[in-house]
Parts: sequence; C-alpha cells; structure tokens
Amino acid sequence: MSDSLQDENRIVITGVGLAAPNGNNLTEYRAALLAGKSGVVPFETRYIKQPVLAGVCNFDEFRYQKKKERRRGTRAGSVSIYCANEALLDSGIDWPQVPKDRVGVYLGITEHGNVETENEIYEISQFDYDTKVWSHHHNPRTVANNPAGEVTLNMGITGPHLTVGAACAAGNAGFIYGLQMLRLKEVDLAIAGGISESVHTFGIFASFASQGALAWNEDPAKASRPFDVNRNGIVVSEGGGICTLERLPDALARGAKIYGEIVGYAMNSDALDFVLPSSNRQAECIQLALKRAGLTPDQIDIVSSHATATEQGDIEESKALRSVFGDRPSLAINNTKSFIGHAMGAAGALELLGNIPGFQDNIAHATINLDQQDPRCELRQVVANRPRHMERVEYILNNSFGMLGINSVVIVKKFPAEHGGVYA
Repeated sequence: MSDSLQDENRIVITGVGLAAPNGNNLTEYRAALLAGKSGVVPFETRYIKQPVLAGVCNFDEFRYQKKKERRRGTRAGSVSIYCANEALLDSGIDWPQVPKDRVGVYLGITEHGNVETENEIYEISQFDYDTKVWSHHHNPRTVANNPAGEVTLNMGITGPHLTVGAACAAGNAGFIYGLQMLRLKEVDLAIAGGISESVHTFGIFASFASQGALAWNEDPAKASRPFDVNRNGIVVSEGGGICTLERLPDALARGAKIYGEIVGYAMNSDALDFVLPSSNRQAECIQLALKRAGLTPDQIDIVSSHATATEQGDIEESKALRSVFGDRPSLAINNTKSFIGHAMGAAGALELLGNIPGFQDNIAHATINLDQQDPRCELRQVVANRPRHMERVEYILNNSFGMLGINSVVIVKKFPAEHGGVYA
C-alpha cells in the first residue's frame, strides 16, 4: 500500500523521545529490553498500607523546563515536555527555522487530572476542607488537553494541539491522529505518541486491587507475567513515547534519518462490555490494518502484543492472534509489559518503539517471566525469556487495546538505507 500511495501521503518516523521505567532514551531502553532488565519497583501510594509494585520513570524533569514551570504544571505535562524535546532533538530538525503554526501536537492519554485532583483534595482535607487553600492552577492542570498544551507552551508551538483519549489504545491513537493530520495537510510536522502519569494516582491502584487485578510478587521484576499460567494482574506504570512524524518528501529533502514508515493502521470498538475484551473485534482490527497496508499476515515479522497479564485479556488476544496469524513459526510475538508493566496511555507507543530497533539488529526482544505458558494462551510464536534472532524484520505490527472496548493497531515498515533508513 505504501508503494501505491503518493509520496506526500507516506508518513515516516524521524525522531524518537521516550521515558520508560527502564530507560530514558531509545538506546538505553532497547539495551534493557535485550538484557531482560525490568523497571518494576516497590512504590508507596496514599491510603494503601503496603507498597504496591509499579513502573516508575526516573528522567531529568528539568532538562527542558524550569522548576517554576514544573510546579505550575503536571507530571503528565513534564513527561510530555521531556519526550517531545528529546524527539525533536533526535530528529535533527532545524527548529528555529520551522514555522511553529505548521506543527501539531497529538498525544494519546488514558486519563488526565486524577493526580492533581487527588492531591488537592488531600491538601484541603488537612485544612478542614477550606477551599481558600485550593490551588488556582487546578483548572489548567486538569483540563484534558493539558499534556499536549504544556508541550506547546514549552516549545512555542502555535499549531493545533490535542490529547486523544483512547484508554490503553491511546499510544497508537496518537500516532494515527498525527499521520492523518499530515495527510490532510493540516500540519507539516506532527509531534505524536502517548503518555501516562498513572502511578501518581492512588485511585488506579485501589480500583485494580478491588477487581483482583493488581499484580503482586515478592520479586518486583517478576510481577508482570503476560501469558503465564501464574499471572495475577496488572503492574501500573508511567512513561511516554513521542515521535516526530513527517511526510516522506519533507524528510528526504532535509536528509533526515528515518526509523520506519507507518504503512497501516486501524481502530474499532467492541461494543460489548466496559472491561471484557472481544477477540473477534481485535482480530477484525488487525485484519483492517493489514488490508490498509496491502499486506498479508505472513508478511508480518514481529507482533508486539498488548497482553496485560490479566486472565481474560491475555486469553482473548491469544485467540485473536491465532485466528489471524495461525501458527507460522517464522513470526515472533513478544510483550513489553513484562519488563515495564502497563504504561496505560504510553503503552502502545513504548511497545512499538522498543521493537523498532529490530529493523537494524534483526532481533525480537523477549517476553520475560514466561515460565509456564497458559494453555489457553497457546501461541507457539511467543518469544519466551530470551531474545530471538530473526532471518528478517521488515514489518512490525503493534497491538494496543483499551477499556470500553477500544482497539488500535499500527504497522511500521523498515525503510531502505539508501533513502535514509536508520534501521536498515
């Protein structure tokens, strides 16, 4: 499909910025994934007596913003600012020469505002609920567009900015929205991806605990166990994955390095349940992305699975993957949540970006903590515990699904070295 599109409708990734629990740039992150290094640690949160387990980022919040700006803003905004600036720096774009009204910011989120609201309610509770101590920064901190808006304030961007609320499908949704705006000529540069501040709200831990879906293990590194028979729930994480997206002619004209080309995507809805997923709708979403890319299932080399280590979620995705890909042994299926937990709005973005270096090294990183695969999650192609060396990596398919039955899929293609492909 990408070969049949006019070049101006072909969208490529030219810069990567990320903050993950086990790495603060793509090089660190990829090294951790190949080495089996987890980013899950004990974490104390308000009202929960014993420490929970979480994926917590440790990036320099003040590399791109001042302390005063950080105090006024949000953790989500801070993650976004760091990742967006890192992506821009990595892209090599001559930023002072870029018309800022032709830049758009499109960031996927799971939720936003909970952290600030919880903190401020707790604070006024210490003053007999006197609203005089309520922060006048509350409204701009909690509006849904805040994370993307903080990026525009920090970087002087005057083009459109949006956050895309798509539950845990949001990372892919940010990429998709950026691609669409480039194709529509609404912008000339899209800063797109997904972010999450989830570990800083006690409510998400309490909610998963009440559902019996919050993971625990004496060894934090072994807590996130997708597809494993002894999996016991989600490890909540924070993070961000943001890319600069450009139309192919623009990237080639400036001699940009190109990480890959987005050649297929799809989103759909289960229309079934608030929480329980549908393998049929997931399979349809995958098939639609393949159709739009002009690909058959046997052309996909790596499937980055969404699997969250919940019982039914892993089972349903396994059904979807079997129905589309069968048992072709040359396919590699892996899972990044086993390393960093579930980064919610950032999950899809971080999972895709962790696999993109496979275009260069022909390695599919492992799914760690997979000691005994659940027979109901039978997938012969799962890369268990050790990375797999591949004969080729030409196409990567990234699954990302969310509550209320929202599904998203993105397919990225290796870009030729002779035309600027950095991973070729």
